[in-house]
Amino acid sequence: MTLTCSPKGALLNPKPVSDEALGELPAWNLADLYPDLESPALKEDLEESARRAGAFREGHAGKLADLDGAALGAAIAEYEAIQETLGRIMSYAQLVYSGDMSDPKIGRFYQSMQERCTAVSTDLVFFALEMNRLEDAQLKEKLKAPELSHYEPWLRDLRAMRPHQLSDDIERLLHEKYVSGRAAWTRLFDETMAGLRFPFKGEELTSAEILNRLTERDPASRREAAKSLGKVLGDNARVFALITNTLAKDKETEDKWRDFPRPVSSRNLANFVEDEVVDALVSSVHEAYPRLSHRYYKLKAKWFGGETLPYWDRNAPLPDDDDRVIPWSDAQRMVLDAYAAFSPALAAIGQQFFEKSWIDAPVRPGKAPGAFAHPTVPSVHPYLLLNYQGRARDVMTLAHELGHGVHQVLAGPQGHLMADTPLTLAETASVFGEMLTFQAMLKAESDPRRRKVMLASKVEDMLNTVVRQIAMHEFETRVHDERREGELLPERLGEIWLETQQVSLGPAIAFDDDYRHYWAYIPHFIHVPFYVYAYAFGDCLVNSLYAVYEGAEEGFAEKYLDMLRAGGSMRHKELLAPFGLDASDPAFWGRGLQLVERFIGELEAME
Repeated sequence: MTLTCSPKGALLNPKPVSDEALGELPAWNLADLYPDLESPALKEDLEESARRAGAFREGHAGKLADLDGAALGAAIAEYEAIQETLGRIMSYAQLVYSGDMSDPKIGRFYQSMQERCTAVSTDLVFFALEMNRLEDAQLKEKLKAPELSHYEPWLRDLRAMRPHQLSDDIERLLHEKYVSGRAAWTRLFDETMAGLRFPFKGEELTSAEILNRLTERDPASRREAAKSLGKVLGDNARVFALITNTLAKDKETEDKWRDFPRPVSSRNLANFVEDEVVDALVSSVHEAYPRLSHRYYKLKAKWFGGETLPYWDRNAPLPDDDDRVIPWSDAQRMVLDAYAAFSPALAAIGQQFFEKSWIDAPVRPGKAPGAFAHPTVPSVHPYLLLNYQGRARDVMTLAHELGHGVHQVLAGPQGHLMADTPLTLAETASVFGEMLTFQAMLKAESDPRRRKVMLASKVEDMLNTVVRQIAMHEFETRVHDERREGELLPERLGEIWLETQQVSLGPAIAFDDDYRHYWAYIPHFIHVPFYVYAYAFGDCLVNSLYAVYEGAEEGFAEKYLDMLRAGGSMRHKELLAPFGLDASDPAFWGRGLQLVERFIGELEAME
């Protein structure tokens, strides 16, 4: 693989990779953000942002209450423009870094951009704090001006934080210390994971590659991969435990100052979802464990000729699975055809990601594992990162991340401050895209054996999205609760992990000691505490939404696109109301889980 280099030697813009089995795998071109690390445009944006932020603070600090609605709206527009430029810079830095976390020059560039953008944005901290000090009646009067009413959804969300806002000096300190605190520990986690190598059949594999080996057809290969993963994670458990303990303590300290009652409460507020709604989701999924995961893995163990499965066979291909490799071009066609059957407009947006080099698909040393969609900023476009290896699950991952990307494109016209969707709704388009792709593939398959394999694979994906994520949420909750009593040893973290996994997956899955270290590779615990329940929220929501779609008449697709276009301008109750759905209804989550039960019932009927 050829890589272009800057004059300083930093690795940039990887080229597409030709693979005999997979075909040509695309690599992203980040030039739509900036041409390279030394770009004059990047330097100019940094300098201009610093100048504008300083002038903004000088012109507005301590004066917001005296502005009329039109002037306050103009101030928010200026604030938004500065924030978007900073977002563009950090999006570029994050994407370059994700492409190769092992290059120290890129690591230095990423850290430098974080520090410089944080320094610039420190001049903007006053604005949100001062906005929140405006009295409700005072703001209501100002909102009569159209220049300000445009930003009413952003003001609504901003003011939700008012009860937890600290003094200006403390907020400024927390903001400035972020790069040398949480961000530094997150970087340590990322670079440690990127640098790990896992022995397998005489090779040294990355984390993405070793995790992929857990779906190999050969049982001995799956076992070797699982043991290698557990061994290397165990060898590094002290480092991962230190990172986990430090960040949990850091969160506890800030939560205490902000007066959040529970560790999850700040995440729920950021998601604009009530604690009791999340509690209802968690409790509904937990109660359904026996009807979902316990029931399915018992069935899978039977297919494998026993009463239990070793944990490394949990995602193993079924005995009837031909384990075919799906070339990239076929994956692209499958996903776009499924999108087009639902909405040609949706597919047309998705097509741009393939045509315009917005996707980075190959596995590379140093590249971030897993997959993500980065929205960047509305004035540019999103980018997708994958580690495509030709499995059916990789096709579903492509459908998932493309759903995120299309959502981000549709929400872009809301502007930088209102395009972002809360995590609880951010997974809607991605999971819906997966469901569209799965249903299209299932409909096109006439072979009963292949249909069984596809249905089982979909059930496993849904269990991974719902049951596994709620189990990880319960792990995270217990870790943060216990951390309040003192530091947790790596052994204790392993015990909590095993306990929550055993309860969620059921008696048909057999664990050994190596599995106790698997908590260490989950990046969500580090990057965004309490992120994981959003996957289950999104999956159950989409299952309910898809049931409406199955019985809908004309107009569903347009209502769905309108929901995506809303971005962060509306809350979940408003967005779901046109479909007759309400996530605060206690029965909502049960309906969402019924589709998983139905699929498992269909598999049982095939026996």
